[in-house]
Amino acid sequence: MLSIFNSLTRQQEDFIPIEPNKIRMYVCGMTVYDYCHIGHARSLIAFDMIRRYLMHKGFDVHFVRNITDIDDKIIKRANERGITIHELTDEFINAMHEDCAKLNVLTPDSEPRATDAIAGMIELIEGLISKGLAYAVPDGDVYYRVRSFKDYGKLSNQNIDELRSGERVEVQSDKEDPLDFVLWKRAKAGEPYWESPWGQGRPGWHIECSVMSKETLGNHFDIHGGGMDLKFPHHECEIAQSEGYHEEPMANYWMHNGFININNEKMSKSLGNFFTIRDVLKYFPAEVLRFFMLNSHYRTHVNYSDDLLNQAWNGLRRLYTALNDAPKELPAFDPNHPIAVRFSEVMDDDFNTPQAIDLLFEAANLYNKHHDPKDYVVLKTLGNVLGLLEANPDHFLKSAPNQSDDDTDLIEALIAERNEARANKNWAESDRIRDELKARNVVLEDKQGKTTWRRETQ
Repeated sequence: MLSIFNSLTRQQEDFIPIEPNKIRMYVCGMTVYDYCHIGHARSLIAFDMIRRYLMHKGFDVHFVRNITDIDDKIIKRANERGITIHELTDEFINAMHEDCAKLNVLTPDSEPRATDAIAGMIELIEGLISKGLAYAVPDGDVYYRVRSFKDYGKLSNQNIDELRSGERVEVQSDKEDPLDFVLWKRAKAGEPYWESPWGQGRPGWHIECSVMSKETLGNHFDIHGGGMDLKFPHHECEIAQSEGYHEEPMANYWMHNGFININNEKMSKSLGNFFTIRDVLKYFPAEVLRFFMLNSHYRTHVNYSDDLLNQAWNGLRRLYTALNDAPKELPAFDPNHPIAVRFSEVMDDDFNTPQAIDLLFEAANLYNKHHDPKDYVVLKTLGNVLGLLEANPDHFLKSAPNQSDDDTDLIEALIAERNEARANKNWAESDRIRDELKARNVVLEDKQGKTTWRRETQ
């Protein structure tokens, strides 16, 4: 039976959906003012893997990933560039979709934008005020009255008297309590705004997800996910808003993925070790980045370095090398194959992808040794469950970022010259060409009268 670590209870629990065989899942998405970085890639890949495995198990999954398209940083960046917030956010939403496609992240079933849910936010804020959980101040701001929600702090396991306001929770003199967080912000001069009962303004960050999740999945759904950095204050505030108003649980299982460190240091623009997904894909294939991320359990912190990416690249090449030797006929996937059974066991244990990938290598080794088509199908199918091994093996083994057709044509030409030299028994020329190709990080394999090639990591 599938079991999931629940951040709310801080223990691993058997997964029981609200409705049999149906899963409603909400994951906090991007604030779209810049290109996605590799921390975003961690979350995108982790929850895509979870979604894929749930689908593999036969669940009907409704997967929602929201877009925050109104925010202080968005307004600032749009003003700097002299464009509207919609022009800015459309640009980076398109870029995010391009990055997701390269990383083989499935398109969400629903992808709500915050600016399309303003009416629902106003309605929820009015409801919170009517319940005494929120209050408006004279200047037009509206705040959530944190101490009125007795369970505040239950997700992050913090005592309300010991809590600090946290990132994005502004401490203002007109608050009743420094812990109170903003639900609606009065618009400043030159900022975009919406009309509301409290004047012209825009929503606070936390209220957005409470409304977008409700409008797409209902008051109470199965799984809420996001990065570990969102646990407090964002997810804590979501719970206070949604459960305070609806008086029922927001989500049964809360899941959080770990952080990314760069060469054992926290990723930060100030440290100069900040990488976008696009930065990484200049040097590594996108599937290598996905494979690298899945080699760590989704809840652990991942250390990123070029050396570790190169190791992942070589590991992925080993799997594709096995797949490149395809049998003539492929049988149907056998879920009772010993490796498939063990794969389900480790993935049912809170999505243990490191052990699942170990099983992919075991399947590759079995196929290389016995050439049993059943092992080939198991390798291919289980790799696909993780969103891996979907490329043409020959193309993957020959590909490299920023490669040119001229580069590939030159390699093919050199191999043709070497084959001619071998046919003429000119072994010195044959060896010279092999060495030249090796210097280009190209590995040759002569088998059954045919020469194949692949690239290797520098």
